[in-house]
Amino acid sequence: MNYWPLLGVAAVVVGFVLRLNPALVVVVAGFVTGLAARLSPLEVLDILGRAFTEKRYLLLFLLTLPVIGLLERHGLKEHAQRWVARLRGATLGRLLVAYLAMRQLAASLGLTSLGGHPQTVRPLLAPMAEAAAELRHGALDDAARQRIRAMAAGTDNVGLFFGEDVFIAFGAVLLIQGFFVEHGIRLEPLQIALWGIPTAICAFLIHAVRVFRFERRLARARAAGREG
Repeated sequence: MNYWPLLGVAAVVVGFVLRLNPALVVVVAGFVTGLAARLSPLEVLDILGRAFTEKRYLLLFLLTLPVIGLLERHGLKEHAQRWVARLRGATLGRLLVAYLAMRQLAASLGLTSLGGHPQTVRPLLAPMAEAAAELRHGALDDAARQRIRAMAAGTDNVGLFFGEDVFIAFGAVLLIQGFFVEHGIRLEPLQIALWGIPTAICAFLIHAVRVFRFERRLARARAAGREG
């Protein structure tokens, strides 16, 4: 087996570490991989061109991270924090539970790309959660900020994982159907998805309790810190 084409992976890693232009990094990595596989430059260009024309719908996802990075550079986090600070009654718990409900409902309709860690949690949800916590509990130290970010990421995970199981065209639903068919039990995807609804509701309630308990622990820790 020829391992030299794996140099393209190293090129991607080095390019991202040096914070170079993502499109340039991907193209250079493609050429590194192709040349290491003993392809001519024209053959590499042909492969890149065909991949571009045949997979143009992937551009939506390829452009997500650069766009989010550009927005962050121009103050997206700061604007989100200021917006939350102006909301009356905004708390960390209410914000995360509201996002959980939205994420779970969207995933149950098959709209799994509406949220996510790179495009929603990092630039929007986590800064908004931090701002809500500061508004109610005062200045946060780095440890508290990291815990809030982890809770925001976990909220997105729970909403997506248990929400998408309600969508009948989700791969896991079809996998479950195939498993039962192999054992002589015939179920329609709709039946499996409907049985996923009680689980999704329980997951929502359990995680909502976890979020509010997390906020109470955070409040007690901040109060103890001020008294100390």
